[in-house]
Amino acid sequence: MSDAATKSITTRDLNLWYGKFQALKNINVDIRQGLITGLIGPSGCGKTTLLRCFNRVNERYGNVTTTGEIRVLDRNIYDADVSLVELRKSVGMVFQRPNPMPISVYENVVFGLRIHNRARDLLGTRRKKFYRFAKRLGATAGGGPAGTSRRIDLDEAVEKALTEVGLWKDLKDKLQVKANTLQLEQQQKLCIARLLPLKPEIILMDEPCSALDVEGTRAIEELMFAMKGRYTLVIVTHNMAQARRTSDECIFMLLGELIEHNRTADLFLQPQNPKTAEYIEGRYG
Repeated sequence: MSDAATKSITTRDLNLWYGKFQALKNINVDIRQGLITGLIGPSGCGKTTLLRCFNRVNERYGNVTTTGEIRVLDRNIYDADVSLVELRKSVGMVFQRPNPMPISVYENVVFGLRIHNRARDLLGTRRKKFYRFAKRLGATAGGGPAGTSRRIDLDEAVEKALTEVGLWKDLKDKLQVKANTLQLEQQQKLCIARLLPLKPEIILMDEPCSALDVEGTRAIEELMFAMKGRYTLVIVTHNMAQARRTSDECIFMLLGELIEHNRTADLFLQPQNPKTAEYIEGRYG
């Protein structure tokens, strides 16, 4: 389906079990860079499970077993030296209901940066100790300890992220307002904004409009269109009209299996698999 140079995510023979229940069965898929890819199918078909595999969020749940390979940005995410912190920095996630933290808008946006910088500074402290030890031995070491972000850097990151999601004009004078008091549409945009300072390349969206009204849904969809190209977007949706409107390519799943993956227009107008046609025609699920 995709050229090697344009793949953001690749799975090969991916299987996943919750205990003894097999939720994913031999999933082989290539998700192309810079596009919006929709995951559709009836409830319980495995689409959210597949989405959560891409940043290993499934591992937060007990009794999960995974086999096969997932490559994100041409790296096997199950390699022993893969950092989950770095993976989830590169692959951000937005959930069904907006989930801003009950702190200020400003602190929501910089939260990820602060956490990442603390980890970086811890590494810097370890490096300082190494430099002192190396100096006593008469050795030299390249590089230097990491530093914390200045307030001006955080301010710039907040303005840039809120501008990108279309919130800066409305919230620039409300940065100290608690984020969970915002309108739902604004909360969901904020949840997207707080991913951006970490410079993700892939953004996963699990039914991001399910809690929103028509206007809120339209606003999030317009934001997705604006982000396409700069980011690879993968969206789970039960809304067939939304999948058709927003996605460049679409994946239809059924009972844990990937049934069809094609350009969205082709999948909806000329499905190759009878099961896809049955789902689109509303014969089940």
